[in-house]
Amino acid sequence: MARAIKLVLVTAKHLPQHRYFEKLAKELSSKLGVDLEIREEDYEFLSNYGQKDEFGMAWAPQLFVVLEDGSVKIVLSQLPIDATTLKIDLEKAKAEALENLKKLGVSIAE
Repeated sequence: MARAIKLVLVTAKHLPQHRYFEKLAKELSSKLGVDLEIREEDYEFLSNYGQKDEFGMAWAPQLFVVLEDGSVKIVLSQLPIDATTLKIDLEKAKAEALENLKKLGVSIAE
């Protein structure tokens, strides 16, 4: 099992998704029992570790986990949208993030 050291949220306060990512990141860091580092518009970090579009440009916000071996992995890079309401689905986002952490081998307390 991989051990999470901290979560890193790279965001920008002016973005509409910021508040959703921040809420989710705080909830996940509490659940994992790790610190949360919030980086404001750190595009170098995003370029090194984040997902990019077809032109090679990274976007914010994105949520990452730092593992005990020092590696940085993406936890969530986009928020899911409910197809019927066209609103951000935070419960689905949380489920996706937890599933991604499990795929990385991070142990999660139930």
